[in-house]
Amino acid sequence: MKKVLVIGYMHPKEDKRVHRTVKALSKVAHVFYQYLTDRPEKEYRDGNIHYLPIEWHENLNANAFVKLWKRRKLDKKIVDLIENSDFDILYMHHFLPSKPIEPFVYAKKKGKRIVYDVHEYHPENFLSNFSGIIGKLKTAIMRSIFERQIELSDKLVFVSYEQMEYSLRGRKKECLVVPNYASIVLSSTEKEKSIVYVGKITRALGEEEQVVKELIRQGFIFKIVGMDSKAFSNINHICTGFLPYEEMMKEISKASFSLVSFKTTGREDYKNDLWSLPHKFFDSLAASTPVIVSDRFVSLRRVVEELGVGVVINPKDVDGSVRKILEAYKEYDKLLANVERYKDRFVWDERKEKEFIEFVLG
Repeated sequence: MKKVLVIGYMHPKEDKRVHRTVKALSKVAHVFYQYLTDRPEKEYRDGNIHYLPIEWHENLNANAFVKLWKRRKLDKKIVDLIENSDFDILYMHHFLPSKPIEPFVYAKKKGKRIVYDVHEYHPENFLSNFSGIIGKLKTAIMRSIFERQIELSDKLVFVSYEQMEYSLRGRKKECLVVPNYASIVLSSTEKEKSIVYVGKITRALGEEEQVVKELIRQGFIFKIVGMDSKAFSNINHICTGFLPYEEMMKEISKASFSLVSFKTTGREDYKNDLWSLPHKFFDSLAASTPVIVSDRFVSLRRVVEELGVGVVINPKDVDGSVRKILEAYKEYDKLLANVERYKDRFVWDERKEKEFIEFVLG
């Protein structure tokens, strides 16, 4: 049985994407799983999974350079863990900012296979608040590092095809696109005239706010799931608070539409946003609810337009956006039929899991 060392880096134990990797691989391999925790935890084994917690506390409001300086201690712990572990495959869910190449070089020298799960696009994603000349210099440096990481990796896992193509720039590597699939499928049993906005991290609506306000005037209910209600005090809404996954999915399934919107930075061209396929997008469609997405989201827009499972809007054109949504609502049965037809594509199932396991271990 092969041994896989999964480096979750700063992801918590139950991170959906990372933990799915661990659970899938543990069905046919021994998995050593490093994750971060904010409280004392001892390592332990459960079946084929050996859990390796690292306690870490970080000041989220600290200066980026201060964070990076402090991360050296964390990064050294993880390098030491890698160098003192017995494994056949190193599965990286992130890189170590102060030692971005070291784990890759070590594993390569030892003749171990490296699988790099890039998540979102790497150079822009790291230290994304830097702008101007410093931002360009940072991106150039990180691009160079990323190129070396790709070169050293045996296999790569991406979130979207657009991200994969941009990252590889024509080079040939063994790759697999694994979006952030939903965990379960729900059939729509009841639909209320509502728009649901789902997320764990509170994000302001931004450009979509005026569109939502006009839709409320047109008789839609606006419902917040998971986020802090106070951030939406200027919008008439209902807030469910945090819900366990299955309850969240049931709440989404009741809505007519799910608004998928976010802006991680103030930049319109931030590729981490433009090429992402977030959990809430897949959860919404798996819960039989059509989505509303901005046309600036390249990967989301492509899926919605190809399959006809939602409405693509230009939120800067409020009247035009509202008109498109109301027209879609008039032909809602057709829209819902498309979601039902394709929704199995948005769920993690045995076929997708088998493909993933064979890719990593094969």
